Amino acid sequence: MNELVQRLSQGEHSVEVSLRPLKTATALKESIDRGYVHIKFTQTKGGTDLGVRLDTEASNWSEADFTQSTGKFHLVGNLTLNYVKVRCIADISLETLEGKGHLEPIEG
Repeated sequence: MNELVQRLSQGEHSVEVSLRPLKTATALKESIDRGYVHIKFTQTKGGTDLGVRLDTEASNWSEADFTQSTGKFHLVGNLTLNYVKVRCIADISLETLEGKGHLEPIEG
């Protein structure tokens, strides 16, 4: 297995939501509505920015208040990193747009 995928699959890692041009809860909600969010693993060399296609059935933003920028949300989505299919799982605080996350390799 790829070394980066293996490292990000072990334990929890610091992550942040990557948003442009403004890093706001409203911009995050717009990304969620499009079904695609960028998550950055901040503790790799230079950071690892991943485009995650959301799994809306597995994700949960019922505790998130995007207008007040409070609460948290649970993000789950799939992507391919270095030719390995993985699932990204992260818990993000809307106050900071940061949290913890990890990858899970998908068999097959």
